[in-house]
Amino acid sequence: MAVSEQISDALWDEFHTVVNMTSRELQEWLNVESAGEETEEVPDRSGKPLGRRVLGILGKRRTDLTEDDVGVMQRVCEIVRSQRDPSLDPTAGGTDWRHGLMDIGHDPLKPA
Repeated sequence: MAVSEQISDALWDEFHTVVNMTSRELQEWLNVESAGEETEEVPDRSGKPLGRRVLGILGKRRTDLTEDDVGVMQRVCEIVRSQRDPSLDPTAGGTDWRHGLMDIGHDPLKPA
């Protein structure tokens, strides 16, 4: 069975709902987050590994996803589900909490 056949419509839809930042927004956020006073990461290596994986998935078609991509999609959905109200209504919270979610492509202040 092809990997694309293993991805349920529910997972595909949930991932693309919880990851509410565009590829560009996420890339810019990862670049900003990894920029330090003394060092700056190469753009394609900036940000946390999970955020870079999400960015890679956003650039793929469903038919191009790997088993690892499916695992990342499931993990991101679980993280957001565990930290957010099911309605995903815009919610203010602590800066660290918001930034942690933004690292994986979910901005809790952005409308769903």
